[in-house]
Formats: sequence, structure tokens, C-alpha cells
Amino acid sequence: MHWQTTRFSIDLRSPQVMGIVNVTPDSFSDGGQHASQNAAMAWCDKLLKDGANILDIGGESTRPGAPQVPQDEELARVLPIVRYAVTLGVPVSVDTYKPAVMQAALDLGADIINDVWALRWAGSEDLRTGMDVVREHPNCGMCLMHMHRDPQTMQVTPMAGDAVPQVLLFLEHLGQEMSGLGVDKTRICIDPGIGFGKTVAQNFALLARQHELIARGYPVLAGWSRKSSLAAVTQRSLSDVATLDVRERLVPSVTAALLAVQNGAHIVRVHDVKETVQALNVWAAMQQQKVSE
Repeated sequence: MHWQTTRFSIDLRSPQVMGIVNVTPDSFSDGGQHASQNAAMAWCDKLLKDGANILDIGGESTRPGAPQVPQDEELARVLPIVRYAVTLGVPVSVDTYKPAVMQAALDLGADIINDVWALRWAGSEDLRTGMDVVREHPNCGMCLMHMHRDPQTMQVTPMAGDAVPQVLLFLEHLGQEMSGLGVDKTRICIDPGIGFGKTVAQNFALLARQHELIARGYPVLAGWSRKSSLAAVTQRSLSDVATLDVRERLVPSVTAALLAVQNGAHIVRVHDVKETVQALNVWAAMQQQKVSE
């Protein structure tokens, strides 16, 4: 399987590690450590040195309750980093839901649009949607995610019932809609949206039954890195779960990424690239011996 993007046809026979570059002052996981241009560019370099296959650049936090960032501010945060990242020889993804930011990033040579709203956001000043942008761009890749409600309310009133069929139905309908717009299936990757309006149990059900997503024929991206569900099953109290101490989430995050790959995920989106790559190398060595036998 390959994922077609602007400049690259990404070979998904081996799991791909997407390194997160948060150009935000209020990220829940890294506290704005890479908010300046120089720090963000240095972080891109470090992620590639650590083994990242794809860089994912975002200028607006989508943590629960996060406020919306004005379009001009997001453009100012993201575009200088995209301009630098596209010179590094790897696929560049831009984490945004705003059509103007998508267009500007693609104009600079970005390869992938990674959209938590799955191209459905309707607040564009020029009345365009994300679907309009990607339809008019003939080759860009896109990652379409399931989100229940919106970042301000998603965890206030999470989904009810069995999340798996609901997520599947949403993503299937979206895939059909994109096909109707003439978007080739090879350009689309799907993301079940771990932590986006789901309970802890629902998130783990999506991991345990990830094969049901794989069966739809799209590449699957798993984004478990530093999510609160991992803290919920590893910490001893609610106050511990609420802490932003990312060091306590490293091992659970790497474990979840490894389990996602074991269950068929093609891409894992992570903060801790070096440790995730190390774990996947161990897994790959075991898989190689299975083939040899």
C-alpha cells in the first residue's frame, strides 16, 4: 500500500513515524517549547535525526477546551516552518482545519493536510471549505479524522454507546463523498481520533478493534501520543491523570504506538520519535524472523 502525497508516494509496507512539530504556546504536551521559529526548525532537524519519516506541523492546539487561533496568527506561526521543512527531503504534513492555511501550506510545497475536522469546518471567511482546497490540488495527501463535536465541547459530552461502528460509518461516508469529488482513494488516510470526544473505554475499543478500520482499505494513522487515556489507565489517582508531566506518559505512549502498529496501523503520530523508532525496530526484527521461518 502507498499513500499518494504532493511530492512523495509513501511506501506503507513498513510503519511510518510522523513526528509532531507544535508551533504553539499552549500545547498540552510540550508547553510551547517549540513556539519560536528557530526552536521549531531545530526541532524538525532533531525529529529527522531521531528517525521520523514525516513531519507534522501545527499552529493551533486542539486539546479539549482549546480556544480558536485567528487565521492570520496561525499563518504567521506555520508558514515559516513549512517553508523550511519542505527543504528537508521528507513528506511535510500541516495540521490545520482552516482552508486558507491549507492553501498557503500547499502553495509552499506541503505534502499532506492533516485535519481534525475532516475537511468539514465551515467558518472560512472566503466561503471555501477544506474539500474545495484539496479537490483543486491534484496530488496532496490528506488525513481525515473522526471528531465528536468540537475541541471546546468534545470531552464535556463524549460519544455514547459503541464508538467503533459510529467512527466507521462517519469515515466511510466521508470516503464516499471524497470519491464523488474526484479525489483518488490513494490520497486518503483515516484517523479514528483517539481522545477526540471519546471515553477511555471507547478509545481502547478503537485500538482493540482497529482491524475493522484497516478492512476499509485506507491507510490508518494512530495518534495515541501522550493522550489522557494512557494516563487514566496507568496513574493511581485523578490528580495524577490531570498532570502535564509528559515523562510519565512516555512508556505508555510508546506502548500504544507499538500496539497500534501490531494491530495494523500504517502511521503513528508521536512526540517521542526516538523512543518510538527504537521500539518499532525491535518489533521489526521479530517480524523479520517470522518471515524467515
